[in-house]
Amino acid sequence: MTTLSDYRDERLRKLAEIRAMGIDPYPAKSHRNTKISTIVDHFDEKDGQEVCIAGRIMAIRSFGKIAFVKLRDYFGEVQVFMQTVDDIPEGNFGVKQLKLLDTGDFVEAAGTVGKSSTGEISVFANSLRLLTKSLRPLPGYDGLTNKEERYRRRYVDMNVNPEVRERLVRRSKFWQATRDFLTSHGFIEINTPILERTTGGADANPFVTHMDALDEDYYLRISQELPLKRLLGGGFDKVFDIGPRFRNEGVDDEHLPEHIAMESYAAYENYEDGMELYEAMIKHVAEQTWGTLQFNVGGFEVNLDQEWPRVKYADLLMDKFGIDVFNVDREKALAILKENGTQIDPKVADSRLLDNLWKLIRKTSAGPYWLIEEPLSLSPLAKIVPERPLVTQRFHPIIAGTEMGNGYSELNDPIDQLERFEEQQAMRDAGDDEAQMLDMDFVEMLEYGMPPACGWGNSERNFWLLEGVSGREAVPFPIIKDRNE
Repeated sequence: MTTLSDYRDERLRKLAEIRAMGIDPYPAKSHRNTKISTIVDHFDEKDGQEVCIAGRIMAIRSFGKIAFVKLRDYFGEVQVFMQTVDDIPEGNFGVKQLKLLDTGDFVEAAGTVGKSSTGEISVFANSLRLLTKSLRPLPGYDGLTNKEERYRRRYVDMNVNPEVRERLVRRSKFWQATRDFLTSHGFIEINTPILERTTGGADANPFVTHMDALDEDYYLRISQELPLKRLLGGGFDKVFDIGPRFRNEGVDDEHLPEHIAMESYAAYENYEDGMELYEAMIKHVAEQTWGTLQFNVGGFEVNLDQEWPRVKYADLLMDKFGIDVFNVDREKALAILKENGTQIDPKVADSRLLDNLWKLIRKTSAGPYWLIEEPLSLSPLAKIVPERPLVTQRFHPIIAGTEMGNGYSELNDPIDQLERFEEQQAMRDAGDDEAQMLDMDFVEMLEYGMPPACGWGNSERNFWLLEGVSGREAVPFPIIKDRNE
């Protein structure tokens, strides 16, 4: 049985022979002047023209004096038709020398565009120039199905499963459409720090690192929120940031410890303005990324092309479970969670009980709808509703069993904010690692003054959801456990 080591040894032998011929197997310069897709998509224009293409060899078929080589670049695939000739350009490979080339090698082909006798679009080139000698063979199309191996060697996965690469293109479109929408509505993109002395803006357990230059521990940000709101205090009107954030939590279909997220803040606007703006943004991004507003996600039929209703948090929990969110029956709440398979520390705060009850409702909700007016205990950074001081001006879009974002009228009362931070810090000191930290610098900024504002954030979980894949399937290089552990 031929092993990977055998294949590699054979390719190393070929590499040595190529070097002995005086050919550089890894030249710096390519003379490519035409993308393969240009030939395939515009054949009538290119027919009979001289071109130079380049790409990876996907197949070689040699029949004595003729050969067919399938080349693939990022843009497409095309056949190179070769015949045996006497005058091979120096440093090139003719039909007779094809035995030194392998699938996976990158080559360049200069020749004439035409069609073969079977009508296949081809480039007629009698020699190939080697650009990169591959030392490991690519697996066949059915040879890379194990998820762990696919994630570990993503660069191989992308070659064997081109849909993975196409998904990453859509991921790029998703964020570009987000960026274009916000900038067209007057937002300015400003990148905020990843290393923070005090981290906040979300309920999450942070990663900790150490800065040698200052001999101090720092946190990797869990949110872009507090720095962006400092910008509002500094005089900006509308700002946003798209970039990575880090949450030291479990890995599942909806959570990755490192992922891309966007947060935006608009001065002189509130949550009513936000729901109107961000509903339009989600629709725009979906249209630009997938070309549709109709999705089938996890068994949910979702139609984004409608006006989304608004549903109050307290009403949902009362209707579903008979739970009063303002006077929580802890024994009843714990019993409901247990009946639904949710194990939770019976000593957790009321806010954690409510959050877990809400998640039971959320996962069965097709949406789209806006969840509004969460209790104050669940929203330490949001303004209260004046006529209902126990709830906040917070809003979530619920789509296909998940929250596709988080927004609220931002709290800008420094006294109120300090009190809420102190409550969160007390929870943290009591052992809740996801409770928010007391950030006195942020409170100080509020004391100088920050205008009323609406804030919003969403992560690339939105992309995973509408793409219909898990988080690890939707990122280029997912984190997996070291194979040596």
